[in-house]
Amino acid sequence: MCSANLKPMFRDLTAEDPDPEVTEIESFCINCHSNGMTRVLLTRIPHYKNVVIMSFSCEECGYQNNEIQPGGEYEELGVRWKLRVESQQDLNRQVVKSDYTSVRIPELDFEIAAQSQKGEVTTVEGIISRAITGLNQDQESRRSQHPDAAAKIDEFVSKLQALKDLSTPWTLQLEDISGNCFIENPQMPKKDPRCERTDFKRSKAQNHQLGIFMHDEVQDDLTPTPLTPFSEKLLTPADPAECSLEQMTADEVLQFRTNCPDCNSPANTNMKITKIPHFKEVVIMATTCDYCGHRTNEVKSGGGIEDMGVRFEVRVATKDDFSRDILKSETCSMSIPSLELEVGGHALGGRFTTAEGLLRATRDQLRHCPALTGDSAPQPALQRFIERLTDVLELKEPVTVVLDDPAGNSYVQSLADDPLTPDDGLKVERYVRTFEQNEELGLNDMKTENYEGC
Repeated sequence: MCSANLKPMFRDLTAEDPDPEVTEIESFCINCHSNGMTRVLLTRIPHYKNVVIMSFSCEECGYQNNEIQPGGEYEELGVRWKLRVESQQDLNRQVVKSDYTSVRIPELDFEIAAQSQKGEVTTVEGIISRAITGLNQDQESRRSQHPDAAAKIDEFVSKLQALKDLSTPWTLQLEDISGNCFIENPQMPKKDPRCERTDFKRSKAQNHQLGIFMHDEVQDDLTPTPLTPFSEKLLTPADPAECSLEQMTADEVLQFRTNCPDCNSPANTNMKITKIPHFKEVVIMATTCDYCGHRTNEVKSGGGIEDMGVRFEVRVATKDDFSRDILKSETCSMSIPSLELEVGGHALGGRFTTAEGLLRATRDQLRHCPALTGDSAPQPALQRFIERLTDVLELKEPVTVVLDDPAGNSYVQSLADDPLTPDDGLKVERYVRTFEQNEELGLNDMKTENYEGC
């Protein structure tokens, strides 16, 4: 079991933690070639992930530099962001960039290639300011040696400056194959009206760029060694946690060590295969942290992607509606039109719960929002939204919850006498996926690979 005195390696930087465990390392200064000091901090950005922040300063010449690197694994999917910048609030949006983030402004045909800059936490305006600073570097000497090139750079810098002045709306596009890129949504919990996020499956070349190789790719040049009866016995896993899902029985519960998703302390996760009546077999994982008391459960589908997507409309107006079982997969998005709420599939994750549990999980996540728990003043709109969501949980306001799963791996219990027939408060619709939805699920890439192999 996890010790209650064991602190997580990555934890929030708050006033309650006066000793954030900053590591200082004497380092070489690339500006004056003397020794400076590098400070390394392992911390966590709320609602984002663990990061490593490094800051260098030299007392001899005053040179300073800072960068940020992800402190966890790469995401399973890459991410693209498209932001329409129209106001000063858009310029002040916080942006998290990794080393693999490329920046593009189509109106100026301007692009900052991936791995040309170190990762950083900045703003939209900060991205433009850093680009202007980089272009103005050595401009004085360039004006005397290459006046034509310097004049073109000055002209382009003036165009970048016009973006900061918001003379006309413009578009900022970010693409990160590692998935470690983020743009703040000031309208949370509502859907961002000017920003779109799209996940995509990495190609084989992009996986190789991140250093990710499949097992068969690593073993291409290796000659397999025949197994002897003794070596086969050695390769048989003795730990139940190392067994495959096919070896698990319906009554068996496996336990393995993980990190708490809230405070990142060491914790135990229990895993079990179960059969949901009138649906399919699923894998349920539950984690309990002894350090912070956080509890979570996650559900993974035991089957593949269904042939069609599914959309549920669930009416929540009575106490019986609260008890309706719901299986929400990671690919299932949730919306409540009357509250103007839209939640992506990865926000709540996969879970097997009830209608009441799903609404409570949404409210609890919003209560831990930095706008409500940080040093800044709470956002009145977000506070009012949580109050309305509380009214829904107290049955003071009926709502309709819409669950949309392109993969078809979600399930909502029917309260009718025939469990296969939707009741009056449940509407079920199956639909054919669009090309974009197939692309997000990686189905288009699978078809392309099959065609290439023919």
